Amino acid sequence: MNADMLKRLVRAIADGAPDELQRLADRIVESERQVGHTKLAQQLETILRRPRRLKYGRGQTTDADRSLKELPLSRRHGESLATLIPRDALEHHMVLPPKTEERFLRIEREFAARERLGAYGLMPRKTILLYGAPGCGKSLGAKRLAWNTGLPLMKVQFDALISSYFGETASNLRTVFAAAKERPCVLLLDECDFIARSRGNLKDIGEASRIVNSLLQLMEDYDAPGLLVATTNIKESLDKALFRRFDDVFEVPVPGPDQVLQLLKLTLSAVPVSERIDWPGIVESLSQASAAMVVKATQDAAKASVLTGKKLVDESHLRIAIQELAKETSKPDGA
Repeated sequence: MNADMLKRLVRAIADGAPDELQRLADRIVESERQVGHTKLAQQLETILRRPRRLKYGRGQTTDADRSLKELPLSRRHGESLATLIPRDALEHHMVLPPKTEERFLRIEREFAARERLGAYGLMPRKTILLYGAPGCGKSLGAKRLAWNTGLPLMKVQFDALISSYFGETASNLRTVFAAAKERPCVLLLDECDFIARSRGNLKDIGEASRIVNSLLQLMEDYDAPGLLVATTNIKESLDKALFRRFDDVFEVPVPGPDQVLQLLKLTLSAVPVSERIDWPGIVESLSQASAAMVVKATQDAAKASVLTGKKLVDESHLRIAIQELAKETSKPDGA
């Protein structure tokens, strides 16, 4: 089994997608037969024909389970082009600067008042591009929008979307947009740099430009009932024409001192904390750290306190965790 097949198999298991598992199982059988493993292929087929004594998962089929069957599929291999993140798995608590918080609230308010706005010929913001450094909460922002609007979150799987066959990636992209039009959702194009990168890059092959052109056209015609959220770490790499297609474009920034302190205290809210912590000093040591890094260092400090039998998280736990995280992030790629 190749690496690509293995990734899709594990993802289907993690997503609880029995139809996708069936398709992958059929492909595995066929691939084994093609390489001459006839006996193994027959054995696998026998297993697949056995009556199913238990339904996949526990309990009755839920709305989320049923909606998985409606996910867009690639035409060639019938693979899922997106995954649905259930509501109970949507993280949605964010600590943001006031101006950024207001941008998110405006999108949520306009969606809630979309019918009232429509009565006056006004359209709510429906397509949003979030940019910023890794770990600052762009993907979390999409989850927050899904939670606060009550929409399911459908995340595009780029490893299944992108194909080596001529024209197939653009076709897959159109299938995804068509699915978003059929059912209201937050359609997440997470780290969309590849399909949206500038057409001015001379190293790009013609197919890459066709993908960008297809995306531009789909964005131009976008009229789905939900929201579209795209994220990128490298704003400058995106095609300039794409920015005009978004109703709102804004940065999810690195947390400032006030946000770092809030993140520290929120993360430690479930454990006892020493009253002798130099909070301004701790905040200063996390200057320019992403929100994800702040939360990870704080969680590591809390774990260290519990594992060493301490009754309180003290400053030494935080200092050590921050130093260790700084060493990890300073390592060159591949070190």
